[in-house]
Amino acid sequence: MNMPSAPDNQGSSTRPYLLRALHEWCTDNGFTPYIAVYVDSSVQVPMEYVKNNEIVLNVGFEATSSLKLGNEFIEFKARFAGSAREIMVPVSRVIAIYARENGQ
Repeated sequence: MNMPSAPDNQGSSTRPYLLRALHEWCTDNGFTPYIAVYVDSSVQVPMEYVKNNEIVLNVGFEATSSLKLGNEFIEFKARFAGSAREIMVPVSRVIAIYARENGQ
């Protein structure tokens, strides 16, 4: 008799859930959430602000509009030097999320 094997299901990545939780923690505590992003061809950001393949972005509600912290992408509109830009970052390219005020 063949026994069914246990499902080989790891579930979805915890990464987007952790990003959303830390974003909420920053916001609830009056901190400004920033993300550090590794920039490659899959990332849509203003390239003139990229240094050493990295960019740091303010993802606070005051700095963004239409912010979506999705399971695959972080998407929003933000102003850079006065001009509105569409930002799209794959969740897999986020290196860190932290509060600007204390680096936590």
